[in-house]
Amino acid sequence: MVTGGAGFLGSHLCEKLIEDGHDVLCMDNLFTGTKDNIAHLMGNPYFELLRHDVTFPMYVEVDEIYNLACPASPVHYQFDPVQTTKTSVHGAINMLGLAKRTKAKILQASTSEVYGDPEVHPQTEDYRGSVNPIGPRACYDEGKRCAETLFFDYYRQHKLNIRVMRIFNTYGPRMHPNDGRVVSNFVIQALKNEPITLYGDGEQTRSFCYVDDLIRGMMGLMNASDDVTGPINIGNPNEFTIKELAEKVIELTDSKSTLSYHPLPTDDPMQRCPNISLAKEKLGWEPTIQLEAGLKKTIDYFKNII
Repeated sequence: MVTGGAGFLGSHLCEKLIEDGHDVLCMDNLFTGTKDNIAHLMGNPYFELLRHDVTFPMYVEVDEIYNLACPASPVHYQFDPVQTTKTSVHGAINMLGLAKRTKAKILQASTSEVYGDPEVHPQTEDYRGSVNPIGPRACYDEGKRCAETLFFDYYRQHKLNIRVMRIFNTYGPRMHPNDGRVVSNFVIQALKNEPITLYGDGEQTRSFCYVDDLIRGMMGLMNASDDVTGPINIGNPNEFTIKELAEKVIELTDSKSTLSYHPLPTDDPMQRCPNISLAKEKLGWEPTIQLEAGLKKTIDYFKNII
């Protein structure tokens, strides 16, 4: 079962699991996910869509659970912050309860946001983070931190077979065009020749992982030996300033866009880059698709939908 299976990452995961011969139950309440992302799978006898909210209990028989359900962009998770926290916390409780009953292996899609605005760079899994628990991003950051707590408490108390991965910035086809994330924002603005919105001076840094690499890492963690619980960072360690990303998008789209600077949002981290030594050691994983190649595929996708 893949919760959030009609979302950006979830739909790619469902697709890959079916390619590998699995029988997939996709669960999504379609708040940010969309049927368009999985329409090509709907006729497959090994794929099933279940419209359901993860904050309510679910009674099905499964042997693996990928828990991806939660809006992941500030625009969407700040729309209803109480529901965002419920999705992370109640959702984790419900899926862990299901895993306990069915003795299923369960993976939590956590996030680099658990590190907050980091004081350690690049971020390693033993860094405990610098998160503002009462800020506008806390519904997501603290919700995901609490979900990790629940996963490890179920692991210690009930001997559940858990996996926790911390996802860093990921991009690619099927990103929501209005999710406010930097890659989709820049690509759409560039394709429309609109000014590209940069916050602050554009010198804050991010690392960008192409979706195919991310899904390969996620499945690698699920299939690793049972002593590999994580948390494990999955992301691309190559670091770029936001301004460099904007300039690269303008170049690849042959756009007439200019750069437009705006005040930095509250609690927006200045640096975000994974140390992936643990993923290399435990999973034999590292990304293979670099930024320019991934951006070209992403740009082609958005050209077709706008």
